[in-house]
Amino acid sequence: MNSIDTVLNTIDSNLDASLGRLFNLLKIESISTDPAYKDSCKQAGQSLVDMLNELGFDASLRETPGHPMVVAHHDGQQGAPHVLFYGHYDVQPIDPIELWDTAPFEPTVKEVNGAKRIYARGSSDDKGQLMTFVEACRGWKDATGALPCKVTILFEGEEESGSPSLEPFLESAADELKCDIALVCDTSMWDANTPAITTALRGMSSDEVTIHAASRDLHSGYYGGAAQNPIHVLSKILAEMHDESGAVTLEGFYDGVDETPDNIKQMWEGLGFSAQDFMGEVGLSMPSGEANRSVLEQTWARPTAEVNGISGGYTGEGFKTVIAAQASAKVSFRLVGKQDPHKVAAAFRKHIEDRLPEDCRATFKEHGRNPATQLDYNMPELKKAAKALSEEWGKDTAIIAGGGSIPIVGNFRAQLGMESLLIGYALSDDAIHSPNEKYEVKSYHKGTRSWARVLAALAE
Repeated sequence: MNSIDTVLNTIDSNLDASLGRLFNLLKIESISTDPAYKDSCKQAGQSLVDMLNELGFDASLRETPGHPMVVAHHDGQQGAPHVLFYGHYDVQPIDPIELWDTAPFEPTVKEVNGAKRIYARGSSDDKGQLMTFVEACRGWKDATGALPCKVTILFEGEEESGSPSLEPFLESAADELKCDIALVCDTSMWDANTPAITTALRGMSSDEVTIHAASRDLHSGYYGGAAQNPIHVLSKILAEMHDESGAVTLEGFYDGVDETPDNIKQMWEGLGFSAQDFMGEVGLSMPSGEANRSVLEQTWARPTAEVNGISGGYTGEGFKTVIAAQASAKVSFRLVGKQDPHKVAAAFRKHIEDRLPEDCRATFKEHGRNPATQLDYNMPELKKAAKALSEEWGKDTAIIAGGGSIPIVGNFRAQLGMESLLIGYALSDDAIHSPNEKYEVKSYHKGTRSWARVLAALAE
């Protein structure tokens, strides 16, 4: 029997004890956004430090202006890569409590349609996920006395509240945290039986624009037809951000956007994704956006320009016949590839200013700039991890992308010069951030086995 088989058997035989350790962590009310839970957040961090020290890591709790970081180090075999594993121990608030079927911080296992599920806040996001890696390390230590790779662990306590301490902490600890590659667990499977690696995340550039015209709201009877209406001006300019095919018209917008390789698009086509079902779940019948693109391509690999909100004039009950003095819109751009968020923001502002009529001016408020993440599809670590996952799950690993953002991935690239493999075992119905959050026992068990295999594969 080789080492990995011994490790997997050890993980299997210790599953009940492993679940007990997870449940103890889930009982801690580590809600990072509420100051009332500051002590609980520290308790969660310290419990992980104690757990990792017990496993032979050199682990410690690092204070920040907010909630502390957990940092731990463990040697690996000679010549093996050095990996950084990231997760977060903080959780979302539990409101509305009346919609929970069980106590949010009393983990409960229920069997639903033959599958055992762990119900608790943080079970999927992210305590259950991070514990799969910790328990994979435990399996290696219990079975062989060593880890196959050199491992550094970083657990954050503010991910659910905007990570205000993360960037300065990475800056101060850069030399200590730099590794060959990062492993991030805050992602999902493709489905309950298909493992996935997320290779791309869209970035973001967002702004609020306000068009100013008259010095005050005007009576539409006195001034209607003569005065500039900033709501009209703003609506027209925003409409001109797209052409008839759905393409974005901003100057230079598609600079840095590459076409998705044909083999990846073919893989996506084979995932069994139904555009009709996807749109139908939210009461829509067909996709819009860029013409001649699949929904997966639109949401994973193409940039967007979206108006997220418009305000101006009178919007209360009843009616008020005014021409507003100003009108505002919140606009966000999802970015892909090598798009520069600052250049996209500048192109948006130029688009607005170039179209302003007489007597109108624009002001802007920035709301964030984050570049996209795109892994090289031929990266050796990606291929090794995909093979390891396939061996565990018995199905080809789906190489997918994410429509949203995971800021830590950008931080690792920009501040530590590391790429990230995003591998997680959550499911789309885990109800993260919602009442009755759950994590499948199968996800937890096979997720632990999967990380054990991935560590072995990366060490080869």
